[in-house]
Amino acid sequence: MLPVLAVLPQLQAALAGNHPVALVAPPGAGKTTAVPPALLGEEWASAGKLILLSPRRLAARAAAERMAEQLGEPVGQTIGYRTRLDARTSAATRIEVVTEGIFTRMLVSDPELAGVVGVLFDEVHERSLGSDFALALTLEARAALRPDLRLLLMSATLDVAGFATIIPGLVQVESQGRMFPVELRYVGRNSAERLEDAMASAIRGALVSETGSILAFLPGVAEIERTAERLEARLPADTDLFR
Repeated sequence: MLPVLAVLPQLQAALAGNHPVALVAPPGAGKTTAVPPALLGEEWASAGKLILLSPRRLAARAAAERMAEQLGEPVGQTIGYRTRLDARTSAATRIEVVTEGIFTRMLVSDPELAGVVGVLFDEVHERSLGSDFALALTLEARAALRPDLRLLLMSATLDVAGFATIIPGLVQVESQGRMFPVELRYVGRNSAERLEDAMASAIRGALVSETGSILAFLPGVAEIERTAERLEARLPADTDLFR
């Protein structure tokens, strides 16, 4: 069972009472893809859809795809997403994953957020002008137009005390999750070497010295694609490459 599901009754009770909630849960606990679907059966959620705010386009699409997969549906039915360059929603969509810019435009065009029953801010610790502005507009909507609008903040490193100063009555729900030891090794990189070459070299080295899977982080789609190109013809036959 995902760790966050253990605190789900506490989370549901707080939202049922229309309290703004701060969910603190470590990475991998299930807050992004397990919590939104679990809220669909709540009485207050039956009147509209949930908006899940994601800080990045790739993350928004991945979250929607994962939730839809869990329901055994294609994206665009119960679970949908909207980003600046892509959208997959329908009249049946109950959870819509959106990026900060999309959500801000929604609020500006319709401050009341008609048809929306709850707003979930994912990775809220990744502060930006866009996310702060979106949160300010959401709080204004709750105060002046939509007192019934549910609000949920989610993060692994959430400054609950800081947010409590601007969100009266903020309830904290915390999931302990699972802990795994982490060892840091600094590989370094020649400044004249392209990032993709250095990353591909580091991955190949890890495949030789370690067992198990490798998760690599890169700045954007272009870097991911270029690193994958450098790896495709140079990986062991029993290694699968995903991007």
